[in-house]
Amino acid sequence: MFDKEKIDQISKSKKEWEETKLDKVLSRFPERKEEFKTGSGEKVERLYTPEDIKDLDYMEDLGFPGEYPYTRGYQPTMHRGRLWTMRMYAGFATAAESNQRYKYLVENGSTGLSVAFDLPTQIGYDSDHPLAEGEVGKVGVAIDSLADMEILFDGIPLDKVSTSMTINAPASALLAMYIAVAEKQGVSADKLRGTIQNDILKEYVARGTYIFPTEESMRLITDIFEYCSENVPKWNTISISGYHIREAGSTAAQEVGFTLADGIAYVEAAIKAGLDVDSFAPRLSFFFNAHNDLLEEVAKFRAARRLWARIMKERFGAKNPKSMMLKFHTQTGGSTLTAQQPDNNVVRVAIQALAAVLGGTQSLHTNSRDEALALPTEDSVTIALRTQQILANESGVTNTVDPLAGSYYVEAKTKEIEDEAMKYIDKIDDLGGAPKAIDRGYIQQEITDAAYDYQKAVESGEVVVVGMNKYKSDKEPKQELLKVDPQVGEMQKERLTKLKSERNNEAVEEKLEALRKACEGDDNVMPYIVDAVKEYATLGEVCGVMRDVFGEYEQNVML
Repeated sequence: MFDKEKIDQISKSKKEWEETKLDKVLSRFPERKEEFKTGSGEKVERLYTPEDIKDLDYMEDLGFPGEYPYTRGYQPTMHRGRLWTMRMYAGFATAAESNQRYKYLVENGSTGLSVAFDLPTQIGYDSDHPLAEGEVGKVGVAIDSLADMEILFDGIPLDKVSTSMTINAPASALLAMYIAVAEKQGVSADKLRGTIQNDILKEYVARGTYIFPTEESMRLITDIFEYCSENVPKWNTISISGYHIREAGSTAAQEVGFTLADGIAYVEAAIKAGLDVDSFAPRLSFFFNAHNDLLEEVAKFRAARRLWARIMKERFGAKNPKSMMLKFHTQTGGSTLTAQQPDNNVVRVAIQALAAVLGGTQSLHTNSRDEALALPTEDSVTIALRTQQILANESGVTNTVDPLAGSYYVEAKTKEIEDEAMKYIDKIDDLGGAPKAIDRGYIQQEITDAAYDYQKAVESGEVVVVGMNKYKSDKEPKQELLKVDPQVGEMQKERLTKLKSERNNEAVEEKLEALRKACEGDDNVMPYIVDAVKEYATLGEVCGVMRDVFGEYEQNVML
């Protein structure tokens, strides 16, 4: 964008400025610290000029919003045309209680639902399983069968809302239940809009709610791709998640690199299964974290969008522009919240949400101030939602597309993150792809090292966390925390007993046996799962069949 003569002139002028102005100031007033770093620990220069982006080609590297490589946004008008979906993540205790929270959020302006499931549900166990004891309804809603799903969405028209479900290993069963609930509402599957997370690779490296081995898990995912492309065409069949990678301690560049490497693995698996890339790629979506370093986070989102566009076009030969568009949901950083001085979290969340909006997110969840202590109360979640609404309606940042484009620092940082992320992708390719890199423990070790470095910086005071390692206070405000009824587990057990006594158990066994044969063969398992849950086969029963056939994943121990 700049000719060499101009760059040379700027470089000369910068050197003169340093010698005549800067050095005099520094001799009298030294800077606050020897080296400034981003939230990921990367060095930040004092000043950025056109010299730092001298190789930037506007049309090749930036272009216009809605055009390849989509650095400036996946559609021409971005938030001038339509605001992001304000999708508040919620779920706790029973389906009935969560249903009330969803209705409350919708009444207060939330424009999308996002379901949090409890841990037993996430790993495919019913509430009466011994391993579920003490965990039912604690960190999300307990869903054991279609009967629970019917209550969860009671009074919520599924043809008018977009629903995201944070579910991975048993994603096929929960999606099947959602399809069945819609059918009972008179809504056909081709009208459903939403997303299942369905990203098992990041579970192996960052989160831990996996069930099946990698090969069988990839089969389930590609079965969902195929089934939805034919039957649920508006559904996003996977949300490839960097969020949990970042929560586990990765840097911004690692979040992009490891997430897109997982995305590459899913695309390769689908192509290997016989799917045309343009038949499923437009329904891929992504899920990123937003941390406190505002400008690094904005650059991260822009880098991810550009890198994915290039991967899809150059590596996979995608022809449909929608196959090249990285559409993503953002959640503010749970790991950045502090139990100390929790009101400070309101400010952190506002900064993180601003980064997501400036970075061009399509959907956003804002964490609540008390989430380092408990699930959020109604008051806390309202403040979190209002944060988004104030950004949308009062801040002015939605009035123009990609407002930070052209910033010497933001453009330099965007390129830096893109290049660093690509190095990780190349390394993972050398190891045989994401599944093999995971099995060897490479990605896990890289995240662990980054998390350790960050923790050391916090403990030494190099990284300041206000209210925790600096500006501490002995007076902590009293918190009204949400408490889940400890009897939820017993209530769910009673519901299961009643369900099994009233359903057609002969039909359930018949459908589960058909599912078993499909798992043993090479049929797409989704139609069989849909048939089973319609007969009120439970989540644990469906996943139990697949456990018997596929086995369970065992994590390699890193030494």
